[in-house]
Amino acid sequence: MKQLWSLLSLLFLSCLFIGQGRTEKPKVVKIGSIFSFDSVIGKVAKIAINEAVKDVNSNPDILHGTHLQVSMQNSNCSGFMGMVEALRFMEKDIVGIIGPQCSVVAHMISHMANELRVPLLSFAVTDPVMSPLQFPYFIRTTQSDLYQMDAIASIVDYYGWKEVIAVFVDDDYGRNGVASLNDKLASRRLRITYKAGLHPDNAANKNEIMTILIKIMLLQPRIIVIHVYSELGFAVFKEAKYLGMMGNGYVWIATDWLSTTLDSSSPLPSERLETIQGVLVLRPHTPDSRLKREFYSRWPKIRDADLSLHAYGLYAYDSVMLLARGLDKYFKHGGKISFSNDSMLDALGKSGNLNLEAMTVFDGGETLLKDILGTRFVGLTGEVQFTADRSRTKPAYDIINVAGTGVRLIGYWSNHSGLSVVSPESLYRDKQENVSFVGGATSPKLRHVLWPGETVQKPRGWVFSNNGKELKIGVPRRVSYKEFVSQIRGTENMFKGFCIDVFTAAVNLLPYAVPVKFVPYGNGKENPSYTHMVEMITTGNFDGVVGDVAIVTNRTKIVDFTQPYAASGLVVVAPFKKLNSGAWAFLRPFNRLMWAVTACCFLFVGIVVWILEHRINDEFRGPPKRQCVTILWFSFSTMFFAHRENTVSTLGRLVLIIWLFVVLIINSSYTASLTSILTVQQLSSPIKGIDSLREMDDPIGYQVGSFAERYLRDELNISETRLRPLGSPEAYARALKDGPKKGGVAAIVDERPYVELFLSSNCAYRIVGQEFTKSGWGFAFPRDSPLAIDLSTAILELAENGDLQRIHDKWLMKNACTLENAELESDRLHLKSFWGLFLICGVACVLALFLYFVQIIRQLYNPKPEEDGGDAIARENHDSSSLRSTRLQRFLSLMDEKEDVSKAGSKKRKIDGSVKDTSGSGSRRSRGFDRERSFNSVNPLD
Repeated sequence: MKQLWSLLSLLFLSCLFIGQGRTEKPKVVKIGSIFSFDSVIGKVAKIAINEAVKDVNSNPDILHGTHLQVSMQNSNCSGFMGMVEALRFMEKDIVGIIGPQCSVVAHMISHMANELRVPLLSFAVTDPVMSPLQFPYFIRTTQSDLYQMDAIASIVDYYGWKEVIAVFVDDDYGRNGVASLNDKLASRRLRITYKAGLHPDNAANKNEIMTILIKIMLLQPRIIVIHVYSELGFAVFKEAKYLGMMGNGYVWIATDWLSTTLDSSSPLPSERLETIQGVLVLRPHTPDSRLKREFYSRWPKIRDADLSLHAYGLYAYDSVMLLARGLDKYFKHGGKISFSNDSMLDALGKSGNLNLEAMTVFDGGETLLKDILGTRFVGLTGEVQFTADRSRTKPAYDIINVAGTGVRLIGYWSNHSGLSVVSPESLYRDKQENVSFVGGATSPKLRHVLWPGETVQKPRGWVFSNNGKELKIGVPRRVSYKEFVSQIRGTENMFKGFCIDVFTAAVNLLPYAVPVKFVPYGNGKENPSYTHMVEMITTGNFDGVVGDVAIVTNRTKIVDFTQPYAASGLVVVAPFKKLNSGAWAFLRPFNRLMWAVTACCFLFVGIVVWILEHRINDEFRGPPKRQCVTILWFSFSTMFFAHRENTVSTLGRLVLIIWLFVVLIINSSYTASLTSILTVQQLSSPIKGIDSLREMDDPIGYQVGSFAERYLRDELNISETRLRPLGSPEAYARALKDGPKKGGVAAIVDERPYVELFLSSNCAYRIVGQEFTKSGWGFAFPRDSPLAIDLSTAILELAENGDLQRIHDKWLMKNACTLENAELESDRLHLKSFWGLFLICGVACVLALFLYFVQIIRQLYNPKPEEDGGDAIARENHDSSSLRSTRLQRFLSLMDEKEDVSKAGSKKRKIDGSVKDTSGSGSRRSRGFDRERSFNSVNPLD
């Protein structure tokens, strides 16, 4: 029995201790909230925080019976007041602070939160420099300005603008925000041209605002980003409206201070709405959800809710919910609310009257901080979750446009997809589901904007400053090739030439006036250095350079060029000689080896056919001398398909048909090559291009002031001792004519436009090889100059409408000597190209006639025996008759006689005749003798 009572006692005590442990969870947890009560954000945030506390206390699933008790303090965005009010919180055992609202206050009290280990949940501080490394107890429950400035940079880049002006409030909020904007712009090769800081305490200082706006009016950029507080911002817009800066040509981009005012004060008073027409505004994006819609429908029913709800009110509400859920997790993990005194504060408190010993350190602050950062839930602002650097996940902004009596949504920005007309939630969902983006979301896109001045045409974004300052444009004072640019004699700032006309025509196409003053550069005695002239843009001596300036790498690193208006590149010019003017041009289709091999093949095939046909074909039989002639005749007559001998054997025919096919190909190739040689201009030069020129040791000429010298020396590693500066086309011609042996040059390297102009009047030289650099001529301006972009568009327009070609023809079209005329002349064939052939044919004819007449004369003075008998009879007849032929008649008779070239046949006929004479009658023999005498008298050579 005693043991039973002992067990019951132990059980009662255990239950008692367990109950005491459970009761250690406090009934009330104190939290603080510090912000500016009278601000646009503070008025809405105060109501949202109270509503969030009510919802937490009425929700049994959060804190499980423990209630939140919030204590609010007004900081008026003052660092001193914020510090004082925060110190009061430390005397009340506060476990967390909602706020502050302003960056200045956040910087002050974050140090105190670090020392006292109290989490600081800010729903409105967007200052991007609030680093978790420096301020570990600072938690930003809204979006950082780092993302907002990234969105603005994306907008500027999307519309093609290059420079912006930043108007900001000169405190931590404004300075750090503009610094982030500058970084984001720089990452896109954009920049802030001018920064105008406004005093944070002089919101209504009209003179200060007016002075700054007048300075802005004198600048070229017309893209103005305004990052201030609401009252100061409207004061700026009011003065800008007065100065005409809310009209055509201007672009105003306001950060989320304006969208907060528009959302909370809808509808905005007409006088204020009138001053912000056409302004682009960023607003923190909060996804549409059931919770959000329910809270919006509940908002008008809340007492004292005379302001409309805006995004920062939603962030304030979610901040309270985040702290409550963090506390709930803290309690579930066994956390307790306990405080301890800081020994250092105790020592300071005892040495003075500040009562610092009343401030205590939250013992569970570090654990509560981890629980808050690890909390994840869906609130009014969407999914509440933090990245490793304590930023809200999935940052996004709405881009709205003030138009008429309200605003219109023109698109979104998120760090996931950039600019888009599709909501970020849809893009996230499509990505998770591996669905293709819709609505063109894969590329930046925004809806149409109504810009200031009630225009839908995108502003150019910059103008020339209207302070009367002219642009100082450097122009080279050339002493050669003045067709491109030259100073008008007797004037100081007037120029003419191809480049000047192109620049003037392009400027005339711009939709605005460009005040220009040409400034000559150079001594007028030699062409100036174009590289040095371009460098003077970077020093501020010139606002631009106009002339025949080549766009090369080292120049593009320091300045911006327009679209090239003339093609250029380095080429090699050298003397040449024509190859188709000789009498032996018909031998050029084949080289020596080809001629030799072809001749050998003709002989070889003739011998092969003779061998194959000799035994069975009578046409390939006979005496050796005759067969040699047959072989030679058959071999070379196949060249013209004129052979008379027929082939009988199968092998002979096979060889012959294959050889005839080969001959056909050779003839066709020879004919085509010879046609090309005789009808196309054939030029020859020992220099074939830049590669062969590099391998030589001869001097090379270049134009004074051209970048060709640097390129040959630095890029091609040609010795400087080989380079010869030349200053004029006359010097070019003289140096090329003299050649290396007489102190001249072997070739000249220069840009193609100069070379073409030089060759138009110097026909003895030509471009050899290919153009070995590709570049063009452009007008140079400072880096990121908008004028370079606008002039590029104008140059393209000149090229499209034909004006650029007309200007080219006006200055650079020369008719003295052109390649086209030379090609037309080469189509006509002259006697000089064929007299070699005629000579060969004539020599052959004369030689054949000579040999023939030698044979006739030999027969005339050395008659054969048969002919002697005939001559005796003729002499007898001559003696008997004085009308007989003289020796001349004999010569003519020999010329007219027919000769039987077949001696074997002649002998055979004589033998046959003698046999017939011995066997026949005397009368027949007599008649045969008479016929033979009669025949021999006609043809004594038979």
